[in-house]
Amino acid sequence: MPSAKEQPQGVAHPHFQAEDIFELEYASDPQVSPNGKDIVYVRRSNDIMSDSTRSSLWIVDVNGESHRPIVSSQKNHYSPRWSPDGKRLAFVSNSEGKPQLYVRWMDTGQTALVTNIASSPSSIAWAPDGKTIAFTMSVKSDEKPFKVNMPDKPKGAKWSEPFEYITKARYQADGRGVLDPAFTQIFVVPAEGGTARQLSSGNYHHTGSLSWAADSQHIYFSANRSDNWEYEPGESDIFAVDMAGKFTQLTKAAGSESNPKVSPNGKYIAYAKRDDKKLAYRNTFLHVMEVSGENDRNLSAEVDNSLSNFHWKDNSGLYYQQMRRGVTQIDYVTLSSAKHSKVTSGLGGTTLGRPYTSGTFDYADGTFAFTKGRHDRPADIYVQKGKKQKQLTYLNEDLLGHKTLGAINEFTYKSSIDGEEIQGWYILPPDYDSTKKYPLITEIHGGPHLAYGPHFSAELQRMAAEGYIVFYDNHRGSTGYGERFALLLQNKYSSKYDFSDHISGVDTLIEKGLVDPERLYITGGSAGGIATAYAIGLTDRFKAAVVAKPVINWLSKVLTADSGMYQIPYQFPGMPWEEVEHYWERSPLSLVGNVKTPTMLITGVEDKRTPMSETEQYYQALKLLKVDTVLVKVPGSSHGIAGRPSRLVGKVENILAWFNKYQ
Repeated sequence: MPSAKEQPQGVAHPHFQAEDIFELEYASDPQVSPNGKDIVYVRRSNDIMSDSTRSSLWIVDVNGESHRPIVSSQKNHYSPRWSPDGKRLAFVSNSEGKPQLYVRWMDTGQTALVTNIASSPSSIAWAPDGKTIAFTMSVKSDEKPFKVNMPDKPKGAKWSEPFEYITKARYQADGRGVLDPAFTQIFVVPAEGGTARQLSSGNYHHTGSLSWAADSQHIYFSANRSDNWEYEPGESDIFAVDMAGKFTQLTKAAGSESNPKVSPNGKYIAYAKRDDKKLAYRNTFLHVMEVSGENDRNLSAEVDNSLSNFHWKDNSGLYYQQMRRGVTQIDYVTLSSAKHSKVTSGLGGTTLGRPYTSGTFDYADGTFAFTKGRHDRPADIYVQKGKKQKQLTYLNEDLLGHKTLGAINEFTYKSSIDGEEIQGWYILPPDYDSTKKYPLITEIHGGPHLAYGPHFSAELQRMAAEGYIVFYDNHRGSTGYGERFALLLQNKYSSKYDFSDHISGVDTLIEKGLVDPERLYITGGSAGGIATAYAIGLTDRFKAAVVAKPVINWLSKVLTADSGMYQIPYQFPGMPWEEVEHYWERSPLSLVGNVKTPTMLITGVEDKRTPMSETEQYYQALKLLKVDTVLVKVPGSSHGIAGRPSRLVGKVENILAWFNKYQ
């Protein structure tokens, strides 16, 4: 089989190539019309010229016909939301500069600019009477720590930029850098356009979904309006605000109450509830209460999992989604008896780079619309009415229909450290020959409280196309296997326990006769980067490693990254200066003296989640040990180093180049 470079000019390569990443598309955010007959969705595509991912709005009916664009250009259009009568569509677009809210009349296509605001609107929600639209927006605060008397600058003088003043406990965020003093507030605007009016007040964040009362006079939302909110990252309550800006607090339990959803008859509120135990993972339950806040019930007390994305079926029950064993599914629970039943499964395909669980759905008038992919396709739009399911879009057939991708195989095995069952998958090279043994790449997911599944992955398919078997697993700590399994890594990340989960999978594949034990490679990003660095401190079985955006020294990480305010109380037994030995034991730097594996390090220069200083510590340590190593810095990139198409390409091609060097 000729390589990509040897392929005859003008003939498409039969396997997945680096340049194919620029041609990928996927569907997201489906929205069913109130009569259940049409689905609007966001179509996301990569633009090779601008090195960006573009969002456009498309519509298709439930029969898969009349598939056509609503608005598509070189700008971004997203967050579509149907009006209650289905005659209009609100959406956000940057077609005229900054993101603004627009409304389109679906019968004529006439479109009105509804807002003229300074920040991007989000959490779009129509009032039931169709007259008003609510949204949230960041509003700058005029807080000043103290007054500074600077002399007047002479006319025409060029002075340095003004000093920056930081007073907040959480003062930075990955992808945003140092945060301006600003708070997320709730606004309303007439649906036909006009002046946006701020309803919420105070130096607090009012976030998440918004849900209107049946009378179109109150909005329900979640917030932490405590003066101590900066130090309570796991705390929020459900509030109501009326059109005069008056607040009513509905919940007061410790922990997080969020994402309210009012029933069609206006009598009940469904919402998500998580307790306040200081643990790295807690299940999120589906609760229902009266709009007064009384008679609260947990409808999912018997479901050992986290539930989200609630949709009322009339007033009798709720649809929701959960992820189980690597795959997202839609379920239903009755309001009267809290009886649960499964509707469908297989949602996913909206994370192009790696095979994370993903996907979402919408529901109206008996119609479900959801994003669903396959191991060899990113997400398309599917619908289901009753038991009948239909695929409506085929966004990547022009690119992938003539290519052979690596097949995914599922397997389970026992972790050698304690016999815990672990679920894993391996991708075979496209032209797999059962008489051969192949080099193996172990790829570890982030989180660690996230999960992979049998989904399309551009990065892993590229690895398979280059002749590797690619192995990945949902090690202990992964979600979708119950609370006990997720908490097996409490105070143990990273450790010999999760390492055992990975190496036991490697050994199982060797025992199956698939893998050459002398050609083993390992990589992972974020929490997967931590695990990779920890693994090569415990073994020298891997010929080469790529450590992407890692934490190397927990003592320094939690005091320099944007996530320390959450991680310290929930992931560790105490403050770093109180529990030095514990933080150090969890740090790959504590094992660096054992490392002999050639190691590439790759991190975004603007990363605030796992700062570059972490990577640089490891690089310097490896250099002092004279281990073969290279540091790859990704300019302009935050934690998501694959956030632009060329960066996704660059990430995986650098990994492959490093591993190929040690074949």
